[in-house]
Amino acid sequence: MVDKGFASDNISGVHPQILKAINEANMGHVDAYGEDQYTISALKKLKEAFGNDTEAFFVFNGTGANVLALASIVSSLNSIICSNLAHLNLDECAAPENFIGCKLIPVQNEAGKLTVKNIKPYIYGFGDPHHAQPKVISITQSTELGTVYSDHEVKAIADLAHDNQMFIHMDGARLSNAAVSLGKSLKEISFDLGVDILTFGGTKNGLMFGEVVIFSNQDLAKNFHYLRKQGMQLSSKMRFISAQYNALFEHNLWYQSARHANKMAKLLESKVSLLDGINVTRKVQANAVFVTLPGEIISLLQKEYPFYIWDESINEVRWMCSFDTTEEDISSFVNSLSKALSSAY
Repeated sequence: MVDKGFASDNISGVHPQILKAINEANMGHVDAYGEDQYTISALKKLKEAFGNDTEAFFVFNGTGANVLALASIVSSLNSIICSNLAHLNLDECAAPENFIGCKLIPVQNEAGKLTVKNIKPYIYGFGDPHHAQPKVISITQSTELGTVYSDHEVKAIADLAHDNQMFIHMDGARLSNAAVSLGKSLKEISFDLGVDILTFGGTKNGLMFGEVVIFSNQDLAKNFHYLRKQGMQLSSKMRFISAQYNALFEHNLWYQSARHANKMAKLLESKVSLLDGINVTRKVQANAVFVTLPGEIISLLQKEYPFYIWDESINEVRWMCSFDTTEEDISSFVNSLSKALSSAY
């Protein structure tokens, strides 16, 4: 067993309150495929959080959530504009292209964020049979670089999409961390700004498994019951996903866990910024810290604390904090980092 690592918020355990909720749901027999009291309750909580007009569907994982959400509004003749760093583009093994048959258009950008300026050159060719037809702009909140879109930035992109009869999809795998960073509710930073479809994540915020696809209205969601089944994301024992979301929204656990992870990231940033040889490369706005450090210490440090190399060409690495990261974990890590730096000079 290794010490707590900083590779991803996916490598953390499950929040004790989530485990308790799963255990409590593991009693007796209930109806399958979402016709149970746990799912009914969880869907009600999601409407309270995201709006009465929204429609939510539980799925197993983030890739399934993203692909099926997009499949509901895109066909093979369409294109999806996204960041070149998007999980959709880099980390889903070409699942969108394979299962939808559509074209992804990855856009180079600053700080992991799309802007109206860098999107506009790719919105063209409407009605031209030689071009894939632009249909969706997909953004990630918080981004793959740990940065957070402002309300103004999201609204501007949503307006651009709608002005061109397109949709805006938000990959909200870490939406909770973004909401905490902005000091706003989940609804205020998504559907209130014009988002059409949201994939809301729980796994990176203390859940065992299970994500949610949320539509801004019933019309967009009308065929998703069938797509979810066809896409192999319909859980027969859905109560075990739903029970987790009941706990996540009970007493604002989603907020508490994300706030703690963000706080630990800021603490980590403050401590490593004091060390010679370390350069923080990105704004720390959520629960990610990006730094460059001497290449010769990376592999040594990874043996004790797992983390990922982000850009090998400049020795940039990523450190992620989780709901269960402690101040002691950070002190221990920074102490090991300091010793490694000393030995390198």
